Amino acid sequence: MVKLSVIVPFYNVQQYAPDTLRSLRANAREDFEFILVDDCSRDETPDILARAERELPGAVHVRHEQNGGLATARNTGIDAASGEYLTFLDGDDWLAPGYYEQLLSAIEDLGCDFVRTDHVQCTARARAIHRVPHGRRGVVLNPREAILPADRSTSVDYAYAWAGIYHRRLVDRGLLHFTDGLRTAEDRPWIWKLHREAESFATVGLLGVFYRRGVASSLTQIGDVRQLDFIRAFDQVVVETAQDPDADKLLPKAVRTYCAIISHHLGSIERFEPQVARKLKSMSAAALRRMPQNVLDEALDSMDVQRATRLRRLRRRPAATGVAA
Repeated sequence: MVKLSVIVPFYNVQQYAPDTLRSLRANAREDFEFILVDDCSRDETPDILARAERELPGAVHVRHEQNGGLATARNTGIDAASGEYLTFLDGDDWLAPGYYEQLLSAIEDLGCDFVRTDHVQCTARARAIHRVPHGRRGVVLNPREAILPADRSTSVDYAYAWAGIYHRRLVDRGLLHFTDGLRTAEDRPWIWKLHREAESFATVGLLGVFYRRGVASSLTQIGDVRQLDFIRAFDQVVVETAQDPDADKLLPKAVRTYCAIISHHLGSIERFEPQVARKLKSMSAAALRRMPQNVLDEALDSMDVQRATRLRRLRRRPAATGVAA
């Protein structure tokens, strides 16, 4: 029986895929499988993965005939996985040797639905440790209680799917799949759903994932229209949270986070193509009008003057016709 399934989407990462695959080999075990999902790459990535299927123990190579984006590729991997536990890795990141064995031991010892971990962010030659924003380590907790407070960074703001491990029962309950087709911010509705609906989780101070920032092909570095999927992602967070029995407590966090992300993108709007920048403004203004207005008022009142002013100005922007998230 497969104990752990590792889902690794790849898209045009020929420069980095060999490092990723070498780190998987350094984590191989006879009861581990590695689901390598090629999201219709157009460079040498398919050839690299074809070799890996032959050479990497436990490798399963799946190829998309058309590009679907990270969320869709992860869903393909989830559907192909047979492990008792699942985890994720991106095709341009890498792992410390033996990391997955430690991660598996952590969740088995704790016996919870999912475990979240710290990671190392790598930008060029710089390294920085990023911690799960939750103070209690190695203790099984109710994930709903880690969503708040609204005005501080919490576990739902640490949305990296690969920074953790997840029991298969979450797949069976429909909690581990991503919103199909989201090109960016795909982790946001996913982490909120996990924290609202899973029964137990824990955080551990385990380092072993090396997250590569500043990759030229990454959507975080490209100012095209796919970046605007964050609006669809956060619309989903707000709509689903509004249906929660604790909506009155949780919505302020969802709305405030949405506002902060909108403000962040507006603050670096020069990196977008001109047409996309205009669309960002009109779609963001429409998003503000869709939010519960009393909750939005409270969120803006709680933010610093610069961000609140920027968003209030945008909120007053005349509605554009034909604009939808």
